[in-house]
Amino acid sequence: MNPDITPAELRQQIRRGDHTGNTSGLCAGFVQCNMVILPKDWAAEFLQFSQLNPKPCPVLGMSAPGSWEIPELAANLDVRSDLPSYKLFENGEFIQEVTDIKEHWRDDLVTFMLGCSFSFEEALLADGLEVRNISEGCNVPMYRTNIPCRTAGRFSGTMVVSMRPFLAADAIRAVQICTRFPSVHGAPVHLGDPSLIGIDDISKTDFGDPVTLHENEIPVFWACGVTPQVALEQAKPPFCITHSPGCMLVTDVPNSKLAIL
Repeated sequence: MNPDITPAELRQQIRRGDHTGNTSGLCAGFVQCNMVILPKDWAAEFLQFSQLNPKPCPVLGMSAPGSWEIPELAANLDVRSDLPSYKLFENGEFIQEVTDIKEHWRDDLVTFMLGCSFSFEEALLADGLEVRNISEGCNVPMYRTNIPCRTAGRFSGTMVVSMRPFLAADAIRAVQICTRFPSVHGAPVHLGDPSLIGIDDISKTDFGDPVTLHENEIPVFWACGVTPQVALEQAKPPFCITHSPGCMLVTDVPNSKLAIL
């Protein structure tokens, strides 16, 4: 896959079924989004949950009920087909993974698009830092933690984090860089010993792929947009759809618009 492909071209390839993998490192310069789709009568509570937990759930866009378009994020967007992979849930239980949700679409569904750490990876690379999941050509490692989220109505749970390893000096620089991007998770939530946030074995991911952790490197953990999937497991809405971890919506919005200078 050409990393310099435009977002519109990538969405068309995904819509045709020509790209089904993760989107890390693609469409340099453009915002990528996590996704949650819920029935209208659950949407207000999820919006409140997101507002109370802005680190893992920064809302970048929201659709009208029944609409598959979010014009402020991308032209000619169809959220039913423009992500590489989707997860379907019933009563909080994962049912199946699909590459298109048109046959599952309903007029009462509301789509939320949430900021994604793939957006700040570009800023790390531009500063000369290695992003291990990109250099190793795999999905970013993600883990369930014991960090509690604030409760909103039926939504509660603990935070999911993504991890990237760095030498200590580079980790400090990564904190400085990512603090400028609060709309895509901002600064890390933890550095160092994974057991302090409930991760027993860093070689075993809950989502995504493990990456190499070299000698003298420390793991650096960011709040992750997969967190809502844990909250959905707890809340058990009768029906919902999310992106598959690592398989994001790539928008037309430049990453530079999200940076605080």
